[in-house]
Amino acid sequence: MDRLFVIKIGGNVIDDETSLSSFLESFASIKSPKILVHGGGKIATKIGDKLGVESKYINGRRITDDDTIDIVTMVYGGLVNKKIVAQLQSKNCNAIGLTGADANLIPATKRPVKDIDYGWVGDVDSGRFLVSSFQLFLENSMVPVFAPLTHDGYGHILNTNADTIASSIAVALSAVYDVRLIYCFERKGVLESVDDANSVINLITKEKYKQLLSEEKLFAGIIPKIDNAFAAIDAGVKEVLIGDAKNLLQNSTEQTLGTLIK
Repeated sequence: MDRLFVIKIGGNVIDDETSLSSFLESFASIKSPKILVHGGGKIATKIGDKLGVESKYINGRRITDDDTIDIVTMVYGGLVNKKIVAQLQSKNCNAIGLTGADANLIPATKRPVKDIDYGWVGDVDSGRFLVSSFQLFLENSMVPVFAPLTHDGYGHILNTNADTIASSIAVALSAVYDVRLIYCFERKGVLESVDDANSVINLITKEKYKQLLSEEKLFAGIIPKIDNAFAAIDAGVKEVLIGDAKNLLQNSTEQTLGTLIK
């Protein structure tokens, strides 16, 4: 099977023009088929503030009410997505900007209300992925660039976690590609000590993960990424990498810096 890279970048890269430009240069240089999934960064919050729409969070998660879904659709699917696509085109990378609604690529369901009503937030319905639709782009030398938006099939756009979108795409396409899933964020990798930026754990197996959890060495924000990584591996993804965008993509076809989840 052909190797496929599914790469997710977060707000720390998107919010810094220099970091984003450097990342996109490295991303464009990858010769294998590739898919990029981006988060939204702080831009939606800034534009919301200008429009008088207050951002609301519960436990660090954005509440996506009627006004907010309009803003994140404009910012994520428009401003951020198209800027990335334009930059990639300038680097001879034939990118195409997409959301989950386009070509019904990422069906989802609105998150049910339990203790918290998150509003127009979507949970990916990976069982309804049409792999052949993704292949149409990849086999015609196009590079999909996904904004963190899906749809519910009833005409509503849904704000959806970018890590989950990347993982779901990687799992679905692992049936026809040799998939490497890469999560890029602000640290060099998963750290043994949060106070030491160089204490990168190069390899995490399930046994090592259990040990790190029992010793309470992992900061809370990284745990969902590792959980997503092992879920993807259990579902067919070959390996998952977590770390700094520049380091992870410098040697993307050879030994790679960062943390390997396997």
